[in-house]
Amino acid sequence: MGDSATPEAPSNPPPVERSREEGRELKLLHFIYDQPNRDEIQGNPAKVLDLIEEFGKTYHFMNIGRAKGKFIIDIIEEKKPEVMIELGGYVGYSAILFGDAVRRAGGRHYYSLELNPEFAAIANMLLELAGLRDFVTILVGRSDLSLDKLFSSGDVKQVEVMLIDHYKPAYTADLKLCEQLGKIVPGVSVVVADNVLYPGNPPYLEYVRSTVEQKREAAKKGPVQTYDTTSRKPESGV
Repeated sequence: MGDSATPEAPSNPPPVERSREEGRELKLLHFIYDQPNRDEIQGNPAKVLDLIEEFGKTYHFMNIGRAKGKFIIDIIEEKKPEVMIELGGYVGYSAILFGDAVRRAGGRHYYSLELNPEFAAIANMLLELAGLRDFVTILVGRSDLSLDKLFSSGDVKQVEVMLIDHYKPAYTADLKLCEQLGKIVPGVSVVVADNVLYPGNPPYLEYVRSTVEQKREAAKKGPVQTYDTTSRKPESGV
């Protein structure tokens, strides 16, 4: 499989339960769109990111942040992917940060997969404000189904750079799906997974650290196991 990496030092605290700050995503949208200098913000990804971070000082937001973000931007600048995929878009912080980086590196498109349609709608409005709406496409729905649709469309031939930052039980299943579809290419594909060290995702780490032979043996046991999203409360990611 291709390279797999994790940002070393987590910069974000543990996620806050949604019930404690219900509606913060919509409040974020109003906060940004109510800015008196919106003309200066229009088409400026950095200013939109600054406002999300400013709002996050009052309402905790689950975003990757600038510190870990630089780790991924360095990969983008080195690999110069035509297309980048992220699993788990939330309200668009990472899509703005990395979509802008992919565009500046000469890339063709950025795909963000998000389960929650409300979060996706907010992300689209922030992408519009940042001037990235035509460059970033948000696919709404389960990540495994969206990945299959994306690859089946022919728009994405292989995984070049992929960020996994969504529903933890789906990390391994979605990576295996990409492998079984032949989209993980040795020497080409770079997969970056967030939050696998803190708060942690042992099944994912065990899988990516296993040998090729161990993966082959696991594959003989059957196709990728799907995961149940029906009993989950709404949250960021897919």
